[in-house]
Amino acid sequence: MLVNGVWQSKWDPVQKKDEQGRFIRQTSSFRDTVPSDRVNAVKHRDVESLGVKLYVALICPWATRTLIARSLFGLEELIPVSIVEPQLSDFGWKFGAFPGSTPAVDEQVEFIHQLYTASDAEFTGRATVPVLWDSINGQIINNESADILRIFNSDLRPIHNSEIDLYPEAQQTKIDQFNERIYNSLNNGVYRAGFASSQEAYEEAYMDVFNTLDWLESHLEGRRFVVGDQLTEVDIRLFVTLVRFDPAYFSLFKTSRQRIADYPKLSAYLDRLLQIPAFAKNTSVSHIKAGYYSIAALNPNGIVPAGPELSWYRYLKEFN
Repeated sequence: MLVNGVWQSKWDPVQKKDEQGRFIRQTSSFRDTVPSDRVNAVKHRDVESLGVKLYVALICPWATRTLIARSLFGLEELIPVSIVEPQLSDFGWKFGAFPGSTPAVDEQVEFIHQLYTASDAEFTGRATVPVLWDSINGQIINNESADILRIFNSDLRPIHNSEIDLYPEAQQTKIDQFNERIYNSLNNGVYRAGFASSQEAYEEAYMDVFNTLDWLESHLEGRRFVVGDQLTEVDIRLFVTLVRFDPAYFSLFKTSRQRIADYPKLSAYLDRLLQIPAFAKNTSVSHIKAGYYSIAALNPNGIVPAGPELSWYRYLKEFN
């Protein structure tokens, strides 16, 4: 991590833990939005470029949230993307030669942490993705995926004017409640299980994960989406965890009571979402598996499993 702008030690998957060995996730540090004058300029065709860029890792569920929204709103030509390698180096996320990643020679930096020190020379913390980058001023706009989802949905709406609304006013209370319900227990719950450093912490997280999956299986009875009758940000936030569960979390994070494939309604829901191109094209099983199974603390020999073969892989063939 960075301490006062200086990289201090090798990357460590455990960001912080409490006295009981519970994994604690770092909070995001940059929470701004795209300047409204740029949005208006692009809207009125006064300029062609918004002057922002998105840095992501395809292994990362939080980064994938932003990629899905970028595709849904047709922002792919307006907001360029750079993709780091799936395996974290001793210096964190880096650019390189892994298939599907952005080569280092195409970037002004080699490591994502260099974006953080360019934005704040005294930055202390972890250099995470996604990063919404201001290409004009050379600094980070935002590194919180939940914020970036809403920036794309709402702040950039004058540009894309999409029929899709991931945070409709009539459903905002339910969306916020649902996000809170699944975040710690499932989205972050799998990490709490995988990176627990005590049996107590692991079992607590394990129970949270499967209590939530069981509840979701019941919740989806007769439903196409999880909140209301339209696609919302909750579907994106849930999808990125579900799609990683069987290839990675089930075995590596020891959340092994059952797979998503063993839940009929969750499986059907995952299939429905993967038939939407924005979801399938931003899902890379090769990056997911290569990245998670490179975590030496959990998989010291670095062996990437050949399986599993999952029915929904067929939706990815067009894009991978």
